[in-house]
Amino acid sequence: MGPATGRESLGGVISFDIGHSGQSLRFVAEVLQRFDSNRQTRFWHREAGGLLFARFDLPSIDVCEATGPRPTDRRSRYSYRPDEKAEKAEIDASFSRGLHFVGCWHTHPEDIASPSTIDTRNISDCVRRSQHALNGFVMVIVGRAARPDSMFVSICDRSLVHQLARS
Repeated sequence: MGPATGRESLGGVISFDIGHSGQSLRFVAEVLQRFDSNRQTRFWHREAGGLLFARFDLPSIDVCEATGPRPTDRRSRYSYRPDEKAEKAEIDASFSRGLHFVGCWHTHPEDIASPSTIDTRNISDCVRRSQHALNGFVMVIVGRAARPDSMFVSICDRSLVHQLARS
């Protein structure tokens, strides 16, 4: 399993179309590297995750920072529970640097990632409980295989998960 396929653009950016909005979601190389370094490629690797922060350069939304995992997260082979207090501090600190919280990421111990019922429920709850100006949050799940094929990238509103297609 290599870290990437040849389907990335120069500079290591991967882009996804956001439905028919004309907007795209782009992940910079540093964020993709964080995903790669936490893939569960060995049986003893635990799920990992964190938050995603972006700059808006419409029609592009550039995900330029990913946090986590943190020592205070609760992690096992098949579950990930973030330290919510640490997440709130990350959101405040990033906003002061001009970065907007846009969603979250985590890993799964499967080659091609797909959301569980718990994932769908948790992200929908997060959208409902949060005060924000977005139509939804980004949810990325990173599988064991090489990206981008192993990645499940979606926009989640209050009730549905909309998988995004690569640009």
